[in-house]
Order: sequence, then structure tokens, then C-alpha cells
Amino acid sequence: MNITNAVSCSSIHRPWFDRLPILVLEAGLVLAWSSGFIGARFSIDYSPPLLVVFWRCALICLVLLPFVAKALRNASAKALLQNAGIGFLAMTGYLWGVVQGIALGVPAGLAALLADMLPIGMALLTTVMPGHRLSWRVWLGLGTGLVGVILVGRDALTLSDAPLWTYSLPLLGMGSLALATLWRKQLSPRTMMALLPNLWLQCAVSAIAFGVHQSWQGSLVPQLTAGLAISVLWTAAVSTVGGYGLYWLCLRRSSATRVASVLYLSPAVTLVWAWVAFGEPLSWLMAVGTAISVLGVWIVVRAERESDKQLNRNSQ
Repeated sequence: MNITNAVSCSSIHRPWFDRLPILVLEAGLVLAWSSGFIGARFSIDYSPPLLVVFWRCALICLVLLPFVAKALRNASAKALLQNAGIGFLAMTGYLWGVVQGIALGVPAGLAALLADMLPIGMALLTTVMPGHRLSWRVWLGLGTGLVGVILVGRDALTLSDAPLWTYSLPLLGMGSLALATLWRKQLSPRTMMALLPNLWLQCAVSAIAFGVHQSWQGSLVPQLTAGLAISVLWTAAVSTVGGYGLYWLCLRRSSATRVASVLYLSPAVTLVWAWVAFGEPLSWLMAVGTAISVLGVWIVVRAERESDKQLNRNSQ
């Protein structure tokens, strides 16, 4: 009876978003994550991209502080430091690599394509970790998904006049997020933080980093325009709270490889965003690439389910 009551109380006190099916969370993740590239493109016309990133992180810190202050005070120094380090890699490292690459002349579509190689980067890092091994079915799914991503973004596979080294920045950003993701999966329950305090801490670290960077470049005070306000609000609410929030929620409910593979679908959704927002054309090749990416994600999900079933049989 006590066990039943404990389980019932546990389910009652779980946040509503923790009770959503994983597929719903993953669909929301793809939508929110892809919105970031549209927000970055839109903001370039109104302010330096990294200045917009600074203000979106600062805004989130101000809004969330009253709701997370108690949890932050009660957290241990070890938990704060570890989650701040994860946030620095996941948010500061990833956004700096992608946005700075675009600012230095890397075509936005190609930067997004390089950043969307996260599943492959994650898989390669996983292979060097002790006790971790991906099955050939997972590799097949990752490879299939990558082919789909390349087909979707084929028109973006053109080089600009930017120096060659700048093309490494989106890849470095992708690698930074991959490291943060694997670090997060290795955290002990004692050092894990709830979603909103964790998100606040990551935004605070990023706001400091981008604030220092922009102070060297010029003023932190932008020219106030309606376009800038829309950019900051859009990227703060949808891309950061929605995108990163759902990323960490999905990671808590699933494997790092599955979560990363789902992001193979973000290039196609980004193109739909661009069609709605900027009237950019769509093509049948994009549709074919999207279908191949969906097939790749399905292969990964199915392979991990079979792997989990095999582990359960072996443990019995």
C-alpha cells in the first residue's frame, strides 16, 4: 500500500511536461531547435548576431531568477560548477561556433548543415568512452540520416570567400555540444539540477561569456528597434527555453544517440520555417531528403529498442 501511494505521489508531483510522451517532446524539440537558425538569420539585419545572443541569455536570466533562486541557493557548489561547465559547452560553445562562423562569412545554410552533424560527432565521441559501443544498426541509421540531411541542404553546399579556417567554427560548436551532452549523461543524481535552474545557470554563464566578447567589440547597448525586440524575444522564448529546454528533457528520458539523431530532422523543418518567414522555395529533393532522414531516425530508434530488450533479457 505504501509503495502504491509513493508511486502515485511521485507521478502527481512530476511536472506536466515530464508526463508527455517522448515522441511529443522530440517533435517539439525539432520545431524549437530549427527556429534558432531562422532567428539568427532574421537578427543579422538589426544587430550583431552575438549581441542578440547576449541579450536573449540576459533576458532569460532576469525572467527566470524569481522562480529558481531558492533552488540555486540550495544546490551544492559541485552541482553548480558541473552544470555551469555543461552550460558553457552546450550553449556558449555551440552558439559561438555557429553564429561566429556565419558572422565571418560561412554561408548560413552550410553552417547549419555542419552543426547538424551532431549525431555523427556524438557517435564518434561515444566510441572512445569505456563501456560504450554502438551497434552496426545504429551506425546504419546515423549514416542514412546524414545522407538525408545532405540531400535536404544540397543547395547550401557552396563555399564563400571566407577563410577556410572559419568553416571549422560550426564543427567546433557541434563538438562542444556533443561533449556537453555526454557529460550531462554521466552526472550523478546528486549533481543533477531541475530543468529551470539548470537552464538559468547555462544562460547566466553564456551571458557573461558573450557579454565579455561583445564588450571588446563595442557597446553592449544595441540600437533599439522593433526588429531587434522580435529577434531577442523569439530566440529567447522559442530557441533557448524551448530548444534547449526540450533538448535536456529528451536527454533525461532517452539516450544521447537517439536525441542527437532526432535533430537530423531540423534542417528540413528549418527550410519550412524559411519558406513561411522569407518565402524561400521548397523542392522535391528536400522532400526526398527529409524522408531519408526520417528513415535514418527510425532505424536508430528501433536499434536502440532492440538493444534495450537484449540488455533486459541478459539481466534477468
